[in-house]
Amino acid sequence: MRSILSAIARAVHLGCITLLMPAASISAVAQSVAPAYFFSHFAGSLGGPGSTDGIGSAARFYAPSSSAMDSTGNLYIADSANYTIRKITPGGVVTTFAGTPGVSASVDGTGTSAQFILPKGVAVDRAGIVYVSDENTIRKITPGGAVTTFAGTPRQFGGADGTGAAARFRVPAGLAVDSAGTVFVADYGNNVIRRITPAGVVTTLAGTAPDSPGYSPGSYGSGLSTDGTGPASRFNIPGGVAVDNQGNVFVADSGNNKIRKITSAGVVSTLAGNGNGSADGTGIAAHFDFPSGIAVDSAGNSYVADSANFTIRKITPAGLVTTLAGTARILGSANGTGANAQFNFPTALAVDSAGEILVADSLNHALRKIAPGNIVTTFAGDRRPGAGDCATARRGSVIRRHSERTEGAIGGDGNIA
Repeated sequence: MRSILSAIARAVHLGCITLLMPAASISAVAQSVAPAYFFSHFAGSLGGPGSTDGIGSAARFYAPSSSAMDSTGNLYIADSANYTIRKITPGGVVTTFAGTPGVSASVDGTGTSAQFILPKGVAVDRAGIVYVSDENTIRKITPGGAVTTFAGTPRQFGGADGTGAAARFRVPAGLAVDSAGTVFVADYGNNVIRRITPAGVVTTLAGTAPDSPGYSPGSYGSGLSTDGTGPASRFNIPGGVAVDNQGNVFVADSGNNKIRKITSAGVVSTLAGNGNGSADGTGIAAHFDFPSGIAVDSAGNSYVADSANFTIRKITPAGLVTTLAGTARILGSANGTGANAQFNFPTALAVDSAGEILVADSLNHALRKIAPGNIVTTFAGDRRPGAGDCATARRGSVIRRHSERTEGAIGGDGNIA
């Protein structure tokens, strides 16, 4: 299992963005039996990577690893293997918001004059500022497209806290931002959760980085999952983070197959999960298989991209886990209701106030939309079941194929080459 996780850590998460919407509002469906969900493509062409801007099926993506929505309904996509941040209007118009397609570098600038090494996570605050995890840095983009480096230094890895460029990260992944503008970071390679104030001050909320004083050798990627407060807690390659309206942070602790909860005081507990598998249940009776992304709605329900199970899971505030969509260990690209829908290594999610859930479906390459009333329409995108990765992959070869198509492996120095 450890070798598989190492391969995942070296891979670019390739994929699709998927939009799920329940027939009723989220607050009306917080129950043990998951409601019916339908799926349709939202933008991009399934199975066809590229970087073309356009409307609906005319657009192309390549490794859209995460997404976030602003207050006006615009979507921002970390289009990882294109090294860009894309923007999709509510009307389905896709443009390149920042970054130069096909160019991997770290250059501040405006719009396409800026460059990213390997954008992975994305989050948007109430003012419309977009935050991006990029190699060993956190970048910041204004609504006008001006890109600056908010924290960390390109090509410099580590676990040091500090302000701005003095801080160090080790391949940060998922991001979340709270109502006060504090950014939370799943610092994937350091096995910690970081937080950044609006002034750029980086501290470690929970866990202990490998180069921190008192760090226990051998804990990097070793599967430790200790609950506790602050540095006494342990994670294993955390992939995603989300924050609720009470200031609690939820973590998709990928290598431990658990969902963890961190209070604002840094107290870490296990909300759900206890080992590899796909079982639904409450708390530790539930099982996950490399959960990579997480989102929380206004009612406190969590949604998990259970990557290697190819499913989307739901967790109530009481810790009851159900499978919302997809069938465990069955990959594919089919639209459908609940278990009839298929995913191929989903890696990240986002949820808005209306209950719309965005899924980065990593080996599928398209966006899908579910209209209110469970009415399925093709809002944008070319639905082509059987195309590309979605039909030809096999579960046992998912990690290998990720590795083969890597656009930036993590080297021995902790940098993305």
